[in-house]
Amino acid sequence: MIVDRKKTAKDILGNPYYLAISYGGYREKSRDIQPTIQQLKDDMKILSAMGIKILRTYNVQLQQVPNLLIAISQLNAENPSFEMYVMLGAWIDCHNAWSGHTPNHEIESEHNAGEIDRAVALAKQYPEIVKILAVGNEAMVHWATNYFVRPKVILKWVNHLQTLKKNGELPEDLWVTSSDDFSSWGGGDPIYHTEDLIKLINTVDYVSMHTYPMHNSHYNPAFWLVPDNEWNFSNKQKIESGMQRALEFAAKQYEGVSNFVKSLGVDKPVHIGETGWATTSNGPYGADGSKAADEYKSGKYYRLIREWSNKEKVSCFYFEAFDEQWKDAANPLGSENHFGLINLKGEAKYAIWNLVDEGNFKGLTRDGIPITKTFKGQREDLLLEALLPPLA
Repeated sequence: MIVDRKKTAKDILGNPYYLAISYGGYREKSRDIQPTIQQLKDDMKILSAMGIKILRTYNVQLQQVPNLLIAISQLNAENPSFEMYVMLGAWIDCHNAWSGHTPNHEIESEHNAGEIDRAVALAKQYPEIVKILAVGNEAMVHWATNYFVRPKVILKWVNHLQTLKKNGELPEDLWVTSSDDFSSWGGGDPIYHTEDLIKLINTVDYVSMHTYPMHNSHYNPAFWLVPDNEWNFSNKQKIESGMQRALEFAAKQYEGVSNFVKSLGVDKPVHIGETGWATTSNGPYGADGSKAADEYKSGKYYRLIREWSNKEKVSCFYFEAFDEQWKDAANPLGSENHFGLINLKGEAKYAIWNLVDEGNFKGLTRDGIPITKTFKGQREDLLLEALLPPLA
């Protein structure tokens, strides 16, 4: 089958056939060691075998994304039936972000313009692959204290990209958004309900919102605690019920954003730009904290959010494809290192054991290692490590 590569964001977003995921291919403890094009191609084959057809990336400051686009274009040339599209992110910062100096959230970084220029150049070069441009990642939410900017900065760059589309310098069917926390899009605290946010919602092609019940198991735990009427449930039932509440929590945050957008008289799609569940944590989500992070719960959440989003025709860029150890390099058991569906040993986590059983990864390897199951596929061992949510 020869793929029609003229599909647009409108065609693929919200289409259950086009599963989405967040992707970083870094294997080492530093991003100074970039994945090779061959490694990126191997990753793309693995993700394709999982049914993934849209990737989300986060910045064009490093060589990974340009090389990723080369890798996908090579796979397209080698196999006319291969299909993979990209939501390409441009990283946005405030002045003094990550510098050791006090961040100035009222002024944007002087590096933003170059980042946008690089993203535009790649979108022009690979129009059959890059279908979405995202200005910033969690760049407006106030808890991103190292780097957040005001909505007017995101609005400025979204307007810039929309003007390039109107002038024919970018494809007219390329969709432009920003990917941010549900609250930043008006789905929570009214402090975010600013005139600039309303202008931004009117300017983007769709809203890309994030929701993380796992993090909220620590920060807003009311939904997570086992209620009194479930005290006599078995441990497994308590976990299952907790995961159902986690799904409902995510759906409620999605609904909050969707309702705010509609309240403005705006009719635009809302998709999930990020959600996920870590399999390990030695911090606030682990055994000494909210007891949320383990592989059984992660697998349950993956399946529940996929079922819900497919049914609702909402794209869900699940976070994330593979474990990456650079994110908390000094703390190997930190949760940020363990959000992947496949670990650094090439083992598929519980969420996708079924794909191993079905033979989807037959003949595929990551760094020369065939894809096998964690826990050697022993469900009893997996369940032994599942943590019981705290009682209310």
